[in-house]
Amino acid sequence: MKNLKRITLLAVIMAFVISCTTMKNDSNATISGKVESIEGGKDGYTAKITTDAKEVYFATISIVNVGGPQNYKQLKIGDVVAVKGEKWKTDDENHIKVTEIVSVK
Repeated sequence: MKNLKRITLLAVIMAFVISCTTMKNDSNATISGKVESIEGGKDGYTAKITTDAKEVYFATISIVNVGGPQNYKQLKIGDVVAVKGEKWKTDDENHIKVTEIVSVK
């Protein structure tokens, strides 16, 4: 009986933590700004994008996440871009997993 209560309590706590984490993610966000740097990765790259409001986002861009090679673009430093995807925040960084490259100028 004691173990059943512990397991139930653990399940409730885990459900709460998962729901809080899910609520923090914005799955259909759009950001726009200037590409400041690019770091190559295993199957894509991460672009550091600074918005007009001086917010910095680390945008993870890969062929798989944007829906295939026909939608994939290699950004360059200095490009002004708009991207859409799942946005989240760590303690001190903003991130977005790009699902669509909306525009590049």
